[in-house]
Order: sequence, then structure tokens, then C-alpha cells
Amino acid sequence: MSYLVLARKYRPRNFTEMVGQEHVVQALTNALVQQRLHHAYLFTGTRGVGKTTVSRILAKSLNCQGADGQGGITAEPCGVCQACRDIDAGRFVDYTELDAASNRGVDEVQSLLEQAVYKPVQGRFKVFMIDEVHMLTNTAFNAMLKTLEEPPEYLKFVLATTDPQKVPVTVLSRCLQFNLRPMAPETVFEHLTQVLAAEQLSAEPLALRLLARAARGSMRDALSLTDQAIAFGNGLVQEAGVRQMLGSVDRSHVLHMIRALTEGDGAAVVNQINALRLQGVSAAATLEDMAMLLQRMAVMQMVPGMAQDAEDPDTQGLAELAAAMPPEETQLLYSLCLHGRNELGLAPDEYSALTMVLLRLLAFKPQVGPAEKKSLLTSPRATPEPTRAAAPVAADPQPKPAPQATSPREVTPPMVAAVAAPLAAPMARPVPSASPAEPVIGHAQAEPTLSEPPPWEDWPDTTDYADVQALPTPVEHAAVPELRQAAPALRVLPVREAPSGRADMPTLAAPPAVQATPEGDVWLEVVQGLMSQEAITALVRELALQSQLLARDVDQWQLRVERETLNHPASRERLQTALQAAGHGDVKLGIEVGPVTDSPAKRLAVQAAEKMVAAQVLIQNDPLVQAMVRDFGAKIVPGSIQLI
Repeated sequence: MSYLVLARKYRPRNFTEMVGQEHVVQALTNALVQQRLHHAYLFTGTRGVGKTTVSRILAKSLNCQGADGQGGITAEPCGVCQACRDIDAGRFVDYTELDAASNRGVDEVQSLLEQAVYKPVQGRFKVFMIDEVHMLTNTAFNAMLKTLEEPPEYLKFVLATTDPQKVPVTVLSRCLQFNLRPMAPETVFEHLTQVLAAEQLSAEPLALRLLARAARGSMRDALSLTDQAIAFGNGLVQEAGVRQMLGSVDRSHVLHMIRALTEGDGAAVVNQINALRLQGVSAAATLEDMAMLLQRMAVMQMVPGMAQDAEDPDTQGLAELAAAMPPEETQLLYSLCLHGRNELGLAPDEYSALTMVLLRLLAFKPQVGPAEKKSLLTSPRATPEPTRAAAPVAADPQPKPAPQATSPREVTPPMVAAVAAPLAAPMARPVPSASPAEPVIGHAQAEPTLSEPPPWEDWPDTTDYADVQALPTPVEHAAVPELRQAAPALRVLPVREAPSGRADMPTLAAPPAVQATPEGDVWLEVVQGLMSQEAITALVRELALQSQLLARDVDQWQLRVERETLNHPASRERLQTALQAAGHGDVKLGIEVGPVTDSPAKRLAVQAAEKMVAAQVLIQNDPLVQAMVRDFGAKIVPGSIQLI
């Protein structure tokens, strides 16, 4: 008898044997018990999570006849009747599985749907199971839409896919969708323990944990890896053999490297990497294991009360490392491990790349103390040293002359400019009274330091514009008795002048100069007539617009163009035909290349420029526009004026 692999031998036969998909099992069980059956089901999820298994169990539940042959629809198929055994063996005539990855065309789907008109031969229901349904073509999807929406009462559809985003929404709306989740490593570990116990094979718990993590949520992958581990260890599933088979890293090596990085011991890190090189361990697997341990360390640091797996022997070592390594270094090293996996393929040697990834933490390791780290993380921005200390304000009983107002062109420090910005707004702000030790912030501002922002929050806000014009000027500020005492520490800021009230109009480029000629008047009228009648288009119209009429005879007209590309024989023939059709006789055109001073295009450009200038003058002199410019500082956007 041939050997049956574990993934097939221990495939669940009923819903009670399903592992890790309780939400799907509960929904289907309740639907079967209450006889609330849908006509189409869609199971989604990654590989090896039980999509095909659920489909077969559902088919058995619908067609089970019971051990005595008197059973009906049930959530617990017997597994011994003819229908259950045939479905498990894959030979039940009323259960059809279609692999859409290799049968994705409309012909295959139509041949499947042709069987829908026939009633079941052995069971109660026909069940059409289409695996990897997202691989079907759009035509195949369209062919099955009508039958999928309103199938016969004896027909059930079961669709399975690993990529539901590629399934058309018209199909999704006709199905009940169930998402099968990836298996947790703990769930896979428990199931592998039960399988090996049933096989009467001994296995080390750490070896099974390695297999559960390597499966990445797929129970089928976990059982296949277990088959391989059994063969590799000659019936024994041991940690050392599984690590060697998977190419994974011994946790002790990873813990030693993290400890060396915590202590800043670069020599120990390099020695550990050389040991991994001698053992032939994959550099990518090393970074993966380090990232997993660092993630657990970060959880220990940020959530101290979080329960850890007490059965994992690495828990104690990780707790010690989590207490020794600062949290920011843990986060940095975790990020380096994730990004370092992408750099392994770029380096000539993956172990040299691994060395650089780990030594990068030592190169960028913060060299500040905990208090300084906290201040750097909590401060909103670094405060530069002031370039000049503020002059101390001392009370002076003798009044001093007021400082001169600065010119609007005077360059002020950035802070002073920031203080002056609100003063330029059309909003009244009362000037607070000042003591000799507290200079007033207003038109006259104390010499600021770069480390202290102006106290904006202390300024009252108001929308009363009545007293705007009554604000004192800088000279009047300095004449106030309270301010004269603090005059040595004051700086007068410039006040923005009000706009002149006239819109700044964009200037137009000067149109090309035109030397008008009598022949040009005639040619302009002729060309405009041809264009109005749509007798010339495209290149022929361009030739007529860009050319200058030099001379006219009864049957010969001489034109001149600036570009040789316009002098095309086909265009010349079509223009000549248009002139003849317009009633200009049997005229013949002669075209030469040279400078053009009077052409229809130049004349039309001059006319358009004159109209645009007139339009700009009209907008500029509009009272509403002038009021907006005067009161709100509005400007006319260049190019926004268009002729109608």
C-alpha cells in the first residue's frame, strides 16, 4: 500500500475536525440545522487554510443519507454512507470540482453549466465546486452569471479563491462570502502535536514550534513540512534537525547577537556572523528570527503586563534583553532588520550584507543620556543659541529722545518680521501698557531673542475697525511717557503702506510689426472669405495665413512664406483650387521663401492684441475691481482675462 501524506490522511472529514475556522463552521452549521441554505457560497483565504475541505464537508452534509439510509440534510455527516464515502474518494457523480486555473475559458464553463439542467443521479443536490475562480476569464464569468443568480433548486455553487479582489462584483453579489483566516502558530502547534501523537512519533516541542512558524498560517504547509522533518530525522522530529532542514537560526545565536549589540560589542557581533557562515545558515533567516525576537522585546518594553508564553525557553532571555536595551534602540534595530532583508540581494555576499546591517546600529547608536533623549523627544523643535543677548531694560528717571523710525527697506530679524505681520492686517489691537521692565509689543518692539516666540496668545482679538486709523504712529508710540522710559530697548518696525487702489495688470507681449500694403489688404479679405466658407483647412489654411501676397496678374499670383515646410506642392494645389472655386478665375500660384512683413496672421495678431488691451483697460477701470484692490489687496491673475 502506498504511503498517504499527512496533509491528505488527516484532512478533516466533518466540521468538528476543522481547526482554526470556528467562525465559518458556526455559520454553516447553523444554516444546515435551520435548513436556511443559500444557492452559492464563496470561500476566500490563503493557501492551505481549508477552502476545498469546507466545500467537501458541505457537499457531504447536503447529500448524507445516514448510516441507516434514512438521513437528511445534516451538519454532522455520518461518513459511512455511500454518498459520504464517494465524496471523500472523489468519485461522487453529483459533486463536480473544476480547476479554474487550467480550465478558465468560456467553453469549459459552458460544458459545466450544461450539466445543470439534469437532476442529481444519486444525491439530493448537485454541487459545482470551482477552485481558484478568480482565474476565469471575463467571458466565462459572464456566461455563468444567469445560472449563478437563479440556479435550479437542486443545484449549489461553491467557489473558492485566494484572490477575491479579482472576482467581479457581479459574482460577489450573488454569493455568501466566508473568509478563512490564516492559522495562528499556536493553533498549528497544537494540531501537529495531535497528528504526531496519532502517528506514534516522538517530537520535541521546539521543533514543532519551528514548523508552526515556518508554515506561515497554512495547515497544509505545516503538515508537509512535518512529513519532510520525519523523513529528515528518520522518524524523529528534533529541534536541531528541523533547524538544519529549514535553514533557520539557533535562537541562542540570535540572542547573543542582540546582547552584543546592546553592549556595543562589535567584535562579538562579527564572530557570531562568522559562526553562522560556517554552519551555512541563511542570512535572511537570521534577520527574520531577529525581527521576531525584537518584536516580542518591544511588546515587553511598551506593555510590561502583557502575558508571555511561559513554555518558550527564550522568554526569560528576552525579558533580560528588553530591560537592558533602550526602547528606541529596539525600534531602530527592528527597522534595520526589516529593511536589511531587501539589501541582501544587492551585496556580493549575503553575510557581508548581514554584517553591515547589524553594525549599522552601532554606527548610529545614540550617544546621549536618558535625560537628554527625553528632552529631544519631547521638545517640539531644537532651540538655536541666540546670536545676541537682549539688552537689559533698566528704569531711567530721565526721559530720552525717541528712536528714529526705521525705513521700510530696513532688514529686520525673522522674529521681528513675524511680530510685524499681524500689525499689517486690517484689525485693531490695543496697545498694552508697559512697565519699565516690560516693553510694549506693538509698532515699537523690544529686541527679541530667538529662543522665545512672541506671546500671541496674550493679544486680544477684535473685529472693530473703527479705531484702525486712530492707531498711533511709531513716533507717537515713542512719545508716550511709559515708552520713553524703555526707549533704549525698543526697535521701531515699518508699517505696511496701503495699496494704491489700482489693479496691477499683466503686460502683453508686443505683436509683430506689420508693414501694411495694398496687396496685403486684398489678400486678407480673400483669406477671410475662404475661411468663412470653410474652403481651406489645416495645412492649406496655415499656408494662406502665413503667406504675403507680393503681386497679382490676371492668371498669376505670387506669394511669399518664411518657412520652407509651408511650401508643399499638395497644399499649394489645394489653395489654388480653393481660389478658383471662389471666383478668382484660372489663377496660378507661385510661392517663394523669404521674409514676410504683411500677412493675414500678423494682421489678425495685431487686432487681437488691441482687443485684449481694450479689455484690460475696461477691467482695470471697473469700480468694483478697484474697490476690491483697494480694500482687500486683490490682484488680477495674469492670463485670466479672455476675449469673448
